[in-house]
Amino acid sequence: MQDAPHIPKDLEAAQALVVELSRAMLDLQESRDGLSRKVTELELSIEKLMQRLYGQKSERVIDDPQQQKLDFGGDEPAGTDEPARDAEAAALEEAQQIVLEYTVRRKLRRKASRNEQLPAHLPRYEVTAPVPESVSHCATHGERVVIGFDTTETLEFERPKLRVRVTKYLKYACPGQPQCGIAQPERIAGLVEGNRFDTSVAVEIATDKYAYHTPLYRQQDQFASSGWCPSRSTLENILQSAEYVVRPLANHYRQQLLTDTVIGCDETRVTLITPRVLPELDDQSERSRRQQEVLKEAIEKGKPSLEARMWAYRGVTLPINVFDFTVARRRYGPDDVLSNFHGTLMADCWSGFQKIEVRSDLRIEFAACWAHARRKIHECLLSHSRQATILLAMMRQLYDIEDRAQDLTAEQRLVLRQVESVPVLNRIRAYLDNAAVAVPRVLPKSDLATAVGYIRNNWDALLVYTTKGSIPIDNNDVEQLMKQVALGRKNWLHIGSPDAGDRAATWMTIISTAVRNDLDVPAYLNDVLKQLLAGSTEYAALRADVWKASHPESVRTYRVEERRNAADRTRLRRAQRRLKAAEDVKPP
Repeated sequence: MQDAPHIPKDLEAAQALVVELSRAMLDLQESRDGLSRKVTELELSIEKLMQRLYGQKSERVIDDPQQQKLDFGGDEPAGTDEPARDAEAAALEEAQQIVLEYTVRRKLRRKASRNEQLPAHLPRYEVTAPVPESVSHCATHGERVVIGFDTTETLEFERPKLRVRVTKYLKYACPGQPQCGIAQPERIAGLVEGNRFDTSVAVEIATDKYAYHTPLYRQQDQFASSGWCPSRSTLENILQSAEYVVRPLANHYRQQLLTDTVIGCDETRVTLITPRVLPELDDQSERSRRQQEVLKEAIEKGKPSLEARMWAYRGVTLPINVFDFTVARRRYGPDDVLSNFHGTLMADCWSGFQKIEVRSDLRIEFAACWAHARRKIHECLLSHSRQATILLAMMRQLYDIEDRAQDLTAEQRLVLRQVESVPVLNRIRAYLDNAAVAVPRVLPKSDLATAVGYIRNNWDALLVYTTKGSIPIDNNDVEQLMKQVALGRKNWLHIGSPDAGDRAATWMTIISTAVRNDLDVPAYLNDVLKQLLAGSTEYAALRADVWKASHPESVRTYRVEERRNAADRTRLRRAQRRLKAAEDVKPP
């Protein structure tokens, strides 16, 4: 036996050493297990980051041909078998009809000849192509005679031209009667003193910044290419003056939005430069007091900037989008905007939204978004593929039902949801309470446990959409509005002051609503500015959807067609999936 002086000779000491060594081994084992879990978590984090950077952005799940089909049947309540079979048969018949109609339309589009002619309303001018000597002169017979010609049409682009309108205000006087004084037409109201800039200039600046996301310093180059080199402060002053004119219309939009029964809401961050001096406090406004608190804290801490918020509110039945700016993500923003709203608010499950029912004395009902719930489960596909796949499959059933309900009335949609969606939701809830998503199969701090806890905690709010046919299943349409803010944020980078944030919200309210109604934004803005400057207060007639009916020439019909084609492709894909699923479950 080798010499081991560290091993005690007596039995008690040897036993104590064994106990200490056992404890050390257990500590090492526990440490190794902890490091192993840490490595696994880091690997999953890396996978998620790589997926976020380079992976598929869509949450759409492509069916794996090797994936076994999930059978969700057999657990309907007693007495509902016959209605369920009738609904399934109706769904399959509708899917077949969708596939047939889309196939016919696609064949008709292929047969129709494509019109390659340039628009007839564009101005045209004629030029004669240069004729070489070898063409106009024959070596044998001499000069040739023109017997006709062929034509080609080539589209040209010319930089926008600026011009100066000189308006003469004639002066009138009575001959030899100086006591009558001088009479002159009233000066036309302008955006700035002296009417130096037409509304068309303000429209170009506002459209470029808030519709095409072009910052002012790039607009300088665009105007310079047309012969005018304005300073950025000049462009900003024109934009600010025009915003003052259109602000009453934006306020009208906000008031009209509150008459809707369902409003969707979402927000995103924008960088706000910390002001050097606090803005004036309005003692009567809770919003002003909250804003003062945030800005004062930022100034005292010497922060150069802070993370403000731009909020979007979208009417579900009214085609109106409203934006609002706050200096922080605080609940005073939604509370202020929705202070006179009676209806349902569709949003994510941020705590400020969850408690809005209590704060509003049940005046507002909160409905949670299923897209947020689905997204959290989708993020678990890498770590818990089996459980996530099952949950996503059932959620996809919910969306298939909503796809069939698109063309239904609110009452018909409610009946469909009660008959078909509620049983699917019951199955989802049963699976969430199943051992497959509980400890020890799922660790308490894992992504799946967090996602499951999110759905359980907000289950009642997620079910609200099944109580009214007018409530959408998710808030995706409002989330799309956040792209308008994000694109601008990447270009104009920051907001210079709280007042500038409010002005940006005004412009985005009017321009986003015009885009939603498929309008030619410059044509709409120019007419609105001219009418408001002329003293019009008929805001209802200037609302985008009303203005659209009286100006059909300013409607972007190609956007309507693009949206219709995209919706048709989505419905076709889902209809084909329903038919394939029905074929897979047929007995051999």
